[in-house]
Amino acid sequence: MLTKLKDQLNRTIVGKEDVTDLVLTCLLAGGHVLLEDVPGVGKTTLAKALATAIRCRFGRIQFTPDTLPSDVTGLYVYNPKTAAFDYREGPVMSQVLLADEINRTSPKTQASLLEAMAEGQVTVDGIRHPLPDLFFVIATQNPIEYLGTFPLPEAQLDRFMMRLKMGYPSAEAELAMAQNFLASSSENPSDGVCDVSDILRMREEAAAVHVSEAVLVYLQEIIGLTRTEKSFSLGASPRALLSLLRASQARAYLRGQDFVRPDDIKEIAVPVLHHRIVLSEEARMAGADTDEILTALVRKAKLPRE
Repeated sequence: MLTKLKDQLNRTIVGKEDVTDLVLTCLLAGGHVLLEDVPGVGKTTLAKALATAIRCRFGRIQFTPDTLPSDVTGLYVYNPKTAAFDYREGPVMSQVLLADEINRTSPKTQASLLEAMAEGQVTVDGIRHPLPDLFFVIATQNPIEYLGTFPLPEAQLDRFMMRLKMGYPSAEAELAMAQNFLASSSENPSDGVCDVSDILRMREEAAAVHVSEAVLVYLQEIIGLTRTEKSFSLGASPRALLSLLRASQARAYLRGQDFVRPDDIKEIAVPVLHHRIVLSEEARMAGADTDEILTALVRKAKLPRE
């Protein structure tokens, strides 16, 4: 089933197998993903294709500066027939939610997603409403436009399991995309390959993937190194450790393993930790690269010998 799911996504998003694998890793780990890249590289298409493939309820919020929190969470509307206020659900009650251009809305509206992403519920007029069992946020933002944007604060970024960049496709993949477009046969499958119950079951199986004590020590050492690195003014949080743990289990599960290897952690450490790190002023002035420093720290951590 996972193979079919990956194949369908890769037919829709040509030449981005590594990105689709990481998005599926987030989905199976119960996290959320932030896609940050220039317009036109397939961020929205990927979100729609995923919702179609798993036959779930898809919601989309196009964030603008005047978007209100109630546009996200929903609101109570007076019903004259019953003389009571009825809850009108917002897009947040979807199973796969596309938060498009999340950095274009105000911090107050951005914060309306915090409770949903962290606790699986929303509070409207003091009344809590649970979200669906499957709730997966794919947020996008454009990193090259700053006019009229509100950068996500660290607290909001920390709710995302991964921050990914789509990047431009290779010349071969882009040529194949153009040929499919001209032939009016761009691979956009309309039939799903699984449903929500399948994803929930696979989440449970991924969470049961074995993690040895030695691998846990290795993982914690990587997190600890980010807190002592002189180039970082803010290291990874405890939530980052738990996110890396869950993501490594999902990564191993995607590969058909029943235990986590150090290589699984190495491959996903940078996308899980990158957005949770803050460079020091000296490192920023020197033009330091967060990904390069993180990669060096991962190599520096002592590998388990079991």
